Amino acid sequence: METYQAHETAIIDPGAAIGEGTLIWHFSHIMSGSVIGRRCTIGQNVVISPGVVLGDGVKVQNNVSVYTGVVCEDDVFLGPGCVFTNIPNPRSAIPRKHLYEKTLVKKGATIGANATVLCGQTVGQYALVGAGAVVTKDVPPYALVVGNPAIQKGWVSEYGHRLAFDEKGMAICPESGAQYVLQEGKVTKVNQ
Repeated sequence: METYQAHETAIIDPGAAIGEGTLIWHFSHIMSGSVIGRRCTIGQNVVISPGVVLGDGVKVQNNVSVYTGVVCEDDVFLGPGCVFTNIPNPRSAIPRKHLYEKTLVKKGATIGANATVLCGQTVGQYALVGAGAVVTKDVPPYALVVGNPAIQKGWVSEYGHRLAFDEKGMAICPESGAQYVLQEGKVTKVNQ
């Protein structure tokens, strides 16, 4: 018995693993060998390729193709039309499937609408990649990056609010009240 829900226009290939409570919307294609966790939302016109792993609670908005080599940990948000690559130098006439590079999106991170993440990068936990950004290098945990190429413009909380650090390197999320510390160029949450 299926424990997930899929719209009648969605295509679910045999051999795809889909967790309990996951919702799959119109015209999406879940390919064989992909793994989707529990309570995920897969929007319209999404492709999940073989070998992709999505953790629990991942939200994939409309018109996203998640290609082989991409791993998203729990609670990742993939904004509408965001793009992943898996080969740094693709050519139509030269098969390079054996050269796919891994892209890792860590727990709680957000990839904004129409952003592009080049293969081989790691987006740190709770990082926020702004809309339209082009990620060409690793993104630190809690970092806010924007632009083409993406550059860091600040830090965000686990709730996605910009953090303003005082002279002691402390900041408080205005929504959750959680405290964060900035030391040696790294942000950590104080009260776990």
